[in-house]
Amino acid sequence: MDPIIDHIQITVRDMDVAVPFYDRFLPLLGFSPQSRSSAVIDAHEFHVVEYSHPRLSFAITSPRSAFRDELVHRRRPGSMHHLAFQATSRAEVDSLHLSLKEIGAIIVAPPREYPEYTPAGYYALFFKDLEGIKYEIVTHSKVFKEQTGLQDFQALA
Repeated sequence: MDPIIDHIQITVRDMDVAVPFYDRFLPLLGFSPQSRSSAVIDAHEFHVVEYSHPRLSFAITSPRSAFRDELVHRRRPGSMHHLAFQATSRAEVDSLHLSLKEIGAIIVAPPREYPEYTPAGYYALFFKDLEGIKYEIVTHSKVFKEQTGLQDFQALA
């Protein structure tokens, strides 16, 4: 088996806040607005909005009413710390930074190189959605090598 993720489903606190944000955010990552679908299953207090892409489906889901007032905290056991999306270049990271600011994302750390992270050339930005769920846009030497076939990233960095 290859470690390929088929879909990601994240529970948000308020669908009325989250859906408009993700409607603007996910197209920045290549999801087509026409690929959006939704469903409601009242018996399970379940409302889901799914954004499909040939490589990955990403969905946001309503919380159960018992949890509706809880705040997001990425350091709770069982919580997602953050989710990283891979960019093709530093220029793409920089461009997405500007686009994320335009749609109201909360920038935690603007684009910069992280020499303490691996692989070499780790260049990323970190941000949160309107409810505090943390994301990352990243590129690094491994991406460079896969795209160019060149091994010496540092010579060109």
